[in-house]
Amino acid sequence: MTSTAEQYGAPGGAAERGARAGTAVRAGAPSADRGPEYPPLWVEEPARRYRMPDPVRVSAVRAVLIISVTLILAMTAFLCTLAGSWFAFPMVISSVAATVVATWSVADVWVTRQVWSQRYGVVSEPSSTARARRRERRARHRQERVALRDQERIRRRGGAGRLSHP
Repeated sequence: MTSTAEQYGAPGGAAERGARAGTAVRAGAPSADRGPEYPPLWVEEPARRYRMPDPVRVSAVRAVLIISVTLILAMTAFLCTLAGSWFAFPMVISSVAATVVATWSVADVWVTRQVWSQRYGVVSEPSSTARARRRERRARHRQERVALRDQERIRRRGGAGRLSHP
């Protein structure tokens, strides 16, 4: 089993020892004109989920900032209370108000997401089977209207429901 240094031709590895001894150097080992060839640090992978719509992302960022400020205020209020500082009471009041605002901002993210989904989320296109069924239904209704029209015309002429007159 080879070490990582040996695999990628790091100094002191088997590739360098082989090159010094005059034997063939395998691919990927350092050469005189290039440095060692290391594998890429990361491999780009396609996103599993699509990017959030802009209005939703804006409200989510706003909510995260408000929540972080709220947590800082709450921690400051807690530490001021432990220290017995006069600053504890205003900090507690401000952290309660910030908690209300943070709750409102999270609700804003949820509402913005729902509104965006209802406006732009679902693009409804009828499938080919639905289109064919609708076409058949229209043809059937058309035939029924034509038959009713013919019956009415016969009745108006005084045929009393007969198709032909003697």
